[in-house]
Amino acid sequence: MAFPTPEQLEDIVTPIARNHDLDVEQIRAVRAGKKSQVVVALDGDEHPTLDELEVVSNELSELFDAHESAGDLNFGAGYTLEVTTPGVDMPLTAPRHWRRNRGRAVALLDADGKKETWRIGALNDAEDRVVLIERGAKQPRVETRLVSEMPKAVVEIEFKAPPAAEQELVDAAYEEVGDE
Repeated sequence: MAFPTPEQLEDIVTPIARNHDLDVEQIRAVRAGKKSQVVVALDGDEHPTLDELEVVSNELSELFDAHESAGDLNFGAGYTLEVTTPGVDMPLTAPRHWRRNRGRAVALLDADGKKETWRIGALNDAEDRVVLIERGAKQPRVETRLVSEMPKAVVEIEFKAPPAAEQELVDAAYEEVGDE
């Protein structure tokens, strides 16, 4: 059998991730010298702990080994498995990414390709619309946008709490601040 594709690995990883209330965010499998490297990024509404990631890693390792023994997978001379969470540089592409990052600053590109930063507010799951809160204004304005309109959005790292006016809007329900 040929070297496994990320899609083949996702079919194996997804049921285990679901058993732990986690989503598969990314799978990367590369040949790295004699051994291969498999990196699985998982996340959930409750951010997984290192202990939880270790349990998943052990389960995946056993399953990969069983599939390799059965001839369903072939990593070559062996593999190194890394189970992690996505980094902050992962684009926010799905509604769950926006929901999980509520309150954080986010960098977007405007229509002219210029970077702008907002704060993430409530998400309307039914419409995949998210509230964006202007950063740095005494009376921040609010916009709602479709998640699909912001494919290259990434979280910005901050080292202090947001201003009270922004936090109040972050805490508000979608119906209170979103434009329906």
